[in-house]
Amino acid sequence: MTEASKVLVTGGAGFIGSNLVDRLVREGYRVGILDNFSTGEISNINKADIEEGRIQLHRGDITDYQLVRAVVKDYEAIYHEAALPSVARSIEDPLLVNEVNVTGTLNLLKAAVDLKVKKVVYASSSSVYGESVKLPKVETMSSLPVSPYGASKLAAENYCRVFAKVYGLPTVCLRYFNVYGPRQKYGHYSGVIPIFITRLRNDLPPVIFGDGEQVRDFTYVQDVVEANVLALRRDVNPGEVFNIASGGTTSIKQLAELLAKLVGKPHIAPEFVEERPGDIRASHADISKAGDALGYRPRFVPAQGLPTVIEWFSRDKAPVANEPNPA
Repeated sequence: MTEASKVLVTGGAGFIGSNLVDRLVREGYRVGILDNFSTGEISNINKADIEEGRIQLHRGDITDYQLVRAVVKDYEAIYHEAALPSVARSIEDPLLVNEVNVTGTLNLLKAAVDLKVKKVVYASSSSVYGESVKLPKVETMSSLPVSPYGASKLAAENYCRVFAKVYGLPTVCLRYFNVYGPRQKYGHYSGVIPIFITRLRNDLPPVIFGDGEQVRDFTYVQDVVEANVLALRRDVNPGEVFNIASGGTTSIKQLAELLAKLVGKPHIAPEFVEERPGDIRASHADISKAGDALGYRPRFVPAQGLPTVIEWFSRDKAPVANEPNPA
């Protein structure tokens, strides 16, 4: 079990990172956040935790090695959540996505080795698998990404594995599957769930690319947080990779119908448009390895998690729904 009292969370002001920070603070860790606020929000961080010293905020970019090194020296373990996470954005700007997701990860790993960090837990993605006939997806399958984003996450995973083997740095890679929950942002590069919710609240139909029969393994953010806590505390072989998901599937069409009912607008039917490049047909995880090694047991399915997300979006005025969804 990794003993660490001071933990750094890169991207700690973002959707997943900030939910993880909240949990770590409750668990009694002293938490640092490294974030450039390009996508993260200061409102995601508890102001009292900063003022009372439970959280130390570091504003900066993981692509700046000297800054990364200066920050990492004060921490015993790292959760690496910072990334540019959009498939669509990676197709538009692969150089930027590579700089952040690959070079940024390499910077953290090098600093972690030099400063003798006890463990690095890396937020990877189901996109590393690409399109595969075999389901569910298991960690031993070949990784054949179909987008620059997926390629960048796989490259960073490989760096984690190599640093574990060559330098003895304890690393764990968690392959997230379609994470959703409170604080997930609405926008051109956001996930399908906030876009569907926002369009429905604006009396607009969810836009589905393709026939809607493509399936996803939607994972509630608190299950992802639990997996991260377990990954830090459990002893596993350095360089290990684990799927983190619900272990079930929901089609995009089913999602649209369920959200319409939950929002109170079941009469709004989805609109179907042409498929997009870089999208995969089916994403479904085998989570038995994480269950065996980490003790990971997901607690939420979409019908349980989505009402909380809808409630979170309803607290503020709904944004103008002028973007299609990345289904």
